[in-house]
Amino acid sequence: MIRFILLQNRQGKTRLAKYYVPLEDSEKHKVEYEVHRLVVNRDPKFTNFVEFRTHKVIYRRYAGLFFSMCVDITDNELAYLECIHLFVEILDHFFSNVCELDLVFNFHKVYLILDEFILAGELQETSKRAIIERMGELEKQE
Repeated sequence: MIRFILLQNRQGKTRLAKYYVPLEDSEKHKVEYEVHRLVVNRDPKFTNFVEFRTHKVIYRRYAGLFFSMCVDITDNELAYLECIHLFVEILDHFFSNVCELDLVFNFHKVYLILDEFILAGELQETSKRAIIERMGELEKQE
């Protein structure tokens, strides 16, 4: 199960945070700070999986953004690494060459995309085509 998803820039500014377990606001800020310190200082030659408290953080860096997921220790790391890549591909298709400013100014659409393929901390849809079609339908309704 996914515990939380964070998108952070190199300076540690959180651009997206989605929590699937209840945490106090102070704990959320502490977690965001710790995860940022964990992934930004990590040598690129190491794996993209790192133990964090009693869970695992799977992360990937795209340009100046770190996409991080905290999952259960027994979950498959490669599946979640692919999930991060799928999310980036969908964002790239939806915003046509996505950048950090797209995430800042269209955060509601980013959360909508995330909700289309992750529900209650579990992967629901893995088809890029199906998610993009659904987003097209939602765009027509607006």
